[in-house]
Amino acid sequence: MRSEKELAQAIELYSDMVKRLCMVHLKNETDTEDIFQNVFIKYLQNDIKFENKNHEKAWIIRVTINACKDYLKSFFRSKTISIETYLEKESGEDLSLDNKFVLEAVLSLPEKYKNVVYLYYYEGYQASEISKILNKNVNTVYTLLTRAKKILKEKIGGEDYEW
Repeated sequence: MRSEKELAQAIELYSDMVKRLCMVHLKNETDTEDIFQNVFIKYLQNDIKFENKNHEKAWIIRVTINACKDYLKSFFRSKTISIETYLEKESGEDLSLDNKFVLEAVLSLPEKYKNVVYLYYYEGYQASEISKILNKNVNTVYTLLTRAKKILKEKIGGEDYEW
């Protein structure tokens, strides 16, 4: 494993190049930041001895390009869309205003509630399955669901929505 000093020097030398490479491949600032971090984590964890600065630079370029390609081919990227895209979607399947309001209320929940509600209502998992996914007790999942429903009823405004 490399030292913090070596990492800091590599970031200083190659950060602009890595960001440019990522932007060329990914065309997205958020994804670029993710890959940037991954590249330098790999650099930090790798024990390879570079012959010179050119060898080090070539290695970082190769790792960056491979990370971008892997990300573009990833199952996650090809099978998902962002929530923002989903909310702004302008096809024949537009969300009604009520559904947008509910989805936005769910997204505004604290993380511990949001995950449970999403998995239960949107993905259709049972509480026992959610407990395994999130490494929580089944009763904890039920408690989180109950509390989340209470918060959502307050946000949405009453008993109009059937849970």
